[in-house]
Amino acid sequence: MEDKNGVPKGNLGWPFIGETLDFVASGYTSRPVTFMDKRKSLYGKVFKTNILGTPIIVSTDPDVNKVVLQNHGNAFVPAYPKSIRELLGKSSILQINGNLQRRLHALLGGFLRSPQLKSRITKDIENSVKLTLSSWRHMNNLVYVQEETKKITFQILVKVLMSIGPGDDLNSLKKEFEEFIKGLICLPIKLPGTRLYKSLKAKEKMLKIVNRIVEERKLGMEMMSDHGDDDDEKSGAANDAVDVLLREYFVESNEKKSLPLDFISGNIVEMMIPGEETVPMAMTLAVKFLSDSPAALKQLMEENMEMKKQKIESCDDYTWTDYTSLSFTQNVISETLRMANIINAVWRKALKDVEIKGYLIPQGWCVLTSFTSVHMDEENYENPYHFDPWRWEKIGGGAVNNNNYTPFGGGQRLCPGLDLSRLEISIFLHHLVTTYGWVAEKDDIVHFPTVKMKKKLPITVAPIRI
Repeated sequence: MEDKNGVPKGNLGWPFIGETLDFVASGYTSRPVTFMDKRKSLYGKVFKTNILGTPIIVSTDPDVNKVVLQNHGNAFVPAYPKSIRELLGKSSILQINGNLQRRLHALLGGFLRSPQLKSRITKDIENSVKLTLSSWRHMNNLVYVQEETKKITFQILVKVLMSIGPGDDLNSLKKEFEEFIKGLICLPIKLPGTRLYKSLKAKEKMLKIVNRIVEERKLGMEMMSDHGDDDDEKSGAANDAVDVLLREYFVESNEKKSLPLDFISGNIVEMMIPGEETVPMAMTLAVKFLSDSPAALKQLMEENMEMKKQKIESCDDYTWTDYTSLSFTQNVISETLRMANIINAVWRKALKDVEIKGYLIPQGWCVLTSFTSVHMDEENYENPYHFDPWRWEKIGGGAVNNNNYTPFGGGQRLCPGLDLSRLEISIFLHHLVTTYGWVAEKDDIVHFPTVKMKKKLPITVAPIRI
């Protein structure tokens, strides 16, 4: 369904504000896709609207989404609200395109997916999870899951990115990051005292720490090079993301395409955003959904308890493949990510007229590919609002890679940390369900501006005796 010129049908709403109020209001309800569903029923799966002062085309069609995400011929570039562009800057991973974006994505994706990293980081994740869980024993009051999961994941994140352990740098980064992240969705006004101004100041403080680490590491590499240890340093597995990017800096340093050091630091800070926003929220929502589904919790506990008993008897350490081999646990994670929709959509801008499935996306228009609409569509998932990990047994593991399932985005910009994210959630769930039973207080999910629990998901825990 489209206008005569091929542009999808729809309503641009009021001047400037468009249909933003409707869009935001639906984000505060338990079913945020009502905005999309209402327009889908009026105009079809692809329609035009105006959100946050931008006329956009919204796609709730998985086939159209796939074409936009794959971006053959580089017809689309990322397009994000002004506050995000201001906060991340021009050399942001989200803003760069073409060969540099693909090169960085391949380098970081290769590192984050590598078995060497997973083997090394598994112990760190276990230690972080166990440390946080053990502190719950001494809490007389409620445990706020949303707060606690952040303690686990931030430590892992800075370890993977910069090899920072507990200490002043970790504490400073955590404090400034919490201030920085608040400005991602806000009014794009940079006057002193505004949200964006405070977030930019927090970013400056973070960059100061990261710049120092990058500089120190660069000097270390140069000294190794001067002493003839260059080949050993470069041929071994990278320890962290700083290593990965600095090696590229040295390899390319004779060419014009060398990565500047401030570019490396900026991208390290930026990589903290998806890592720190998505994983703790997925952990929290898994606890929420399991609390509401006793049958799923029982089966998850049985599967994990069996592995724990085997490990106690054999005295073997866990390997990363132990965690990822638990099939029902993986189904719980897949279903949590489908329903959570932490990454609910991506924004792209057309550099030229693009036609997909008969729909015209005109040059200069933004297109929003809605993942939530696809994940919560009865055509794709039976009874979509019901938490049903068993559906993945029927659908099969291959479904995790199809067009109807995109919790980590897709195409050229598929989240490079998705394997690591699933591993972290697997380790957290294993140790949680084999350490504690819990009762959750009633709490609601808020979907705007980002997915959060209204009361941070308070639970009361009781240790399990094996």
